[in-house]
Amino acid sequence: MRLHILGICGTFMSGLAVLAKQCGHEVTGSDMNVYPPMSTQLREQGIELREGYDPSHIDARVDAVIVGNVIKRGNPAIEHVLSQGIPYFSGPAWLAENILQKRWVLAVSGTHGKTTTTSLLTWILEQAGLSPGFLIGGVPENFGVSARLGKDPYFVIEADEYDSAFFDKRPKFIHYRPKTVILNNLEYDHADIFPDLATIKQQFQYLVRTIPGNGRIVRHAQDANLTEVLGMGCWTPVTTFSESGGDWQADLIEQDGSAFTVLHHQVPVGEVRWSLLGKHNVENALAAIAAAHHAQVAPALAVQALSTFKNVKRRLEVKGKVNEIVVYDDFAHHPTAIATTLAGLRARIGKKARMVAVVEFGSYTMRSGVHKDHIQAAFSDADMVICKNTETDWGLKATLAQFTQPTALYDDVDTLVSQLAPQLRAGDHVIIMSNSGFGGIHKKLLDAIERG
Repeated sequence: MRLHILGICGTFMSGLAVLAKQCGHEVTGSDMNVYPPMSTQLREQGIELREGYDPSHIDARVDAVIVGNVIKRGNPAIEHVLSQGIPYFSGPAWLAENILQKRWVLAVSGTHGKTTTTSLLTWILEQAGLSPGFLIGGVPENFGVSARLGKDPYFVIEADEYDSAFFDKRPKFIHYRPKTVILNNLEYDHADIFPDLATIKQQFQYLVRTIPGNGRIVRHAQDANLTEVLGMGCWTPVTTFSESGGDWQADLIEQDGSAFTVLHHQVPVGEVRWSLLGKHNVENALAAIAAAHHAQVAPALAVQALSTFKNVKRRLEVKGKVNEIVVYDDFAHHPTAIATTLAGLRARIGKKARMVAVVEFGSYTMRSGVHKDHIQAAFSDADMVICKNTETDWGLKATLAQFTQPTALYDDVDTLVSQLAPQLRAGDHVIIMSNSGFGGIHKKLLDAIERG
């Protein structure tokens, strides 16, 4: 079958393309925003990538078009599809129909930590010899690719609450019908499609309604929003986790989260020593261990697997070290994710080392200003905060003026780099935070530091 994917460089759609190719389909795709790691993955998988949405990119012999949720009416490619009567599907619907049927789906949901937790769970199952299929919203270093078919029955998927397509406004995760589901946490996000937190809670309740009675819900023990969701109705056994309490919990050996003992019902089952940082990643690990336990993986084996886990690209990923200055790439863009990431790194490097946060607020939710009152607290661990301005004024300049540490706001990446590089000194840790390509800032900054 010949498939063309619109919006193919999105983290979900890129993985979908890989799965379709592994199923034996001929796959091409179009997108406007082409940048690594997904563009690199597609080319390495031999999938033809076309930039832009010109209707001519869609082969006249195409059997179906899979439509990403970034595509809107008025897009020339989708207008061509509609006018020509070409069959089309949302990505989640195609995935559910063609791949997930009859699989034991383990879904990882929540506002934060989905990609890391999905990768952790997948690696545990892999190390247990189960060869799971997976679709992850990032590229886990252990696998080098964001998706694969794997072997029956297990399939691990990052379960996003965002909508499926312009013609299907249901959350992606409603399509997946999981047997095991992780509810990591729940906060307000996606302001472009959800008017308030109550609406998001209702979507999660719909997810809960799809989980069978012989399934398992693995939830954060102390998240009040999740408690409210499950209070609306729950028909599935529930397992709880958190760093400080629940069926699964942790006893920190190192305060930065790099070493901890895992406890199940207060009984130690093993010790994790790994490269990840932060309490949030400790809890991600607990969730993954608990979900794997439902799939009959012994806790001791799961704990052992985590010692060889390599993090996902763009999750505090070291991009380079020049003149004793370390530059990281991180996907965090929500205040909670920013705060936990910076806190984890601060615990590792200590109070004396200088930490510089360089931020592009690219998500609609942040640019809508709904979280602006929480931004200052989110950056409390940073010694300096440098931001790229956005096209619309949502109060960022006024917010930065309230910070106690030095801040700066620039209109473009090149100016930001030229002004920041001379201020950096040996021992600095520079964390670049964005959910986009950020204009290639990582290489530009490293080059500028090297030039001195």
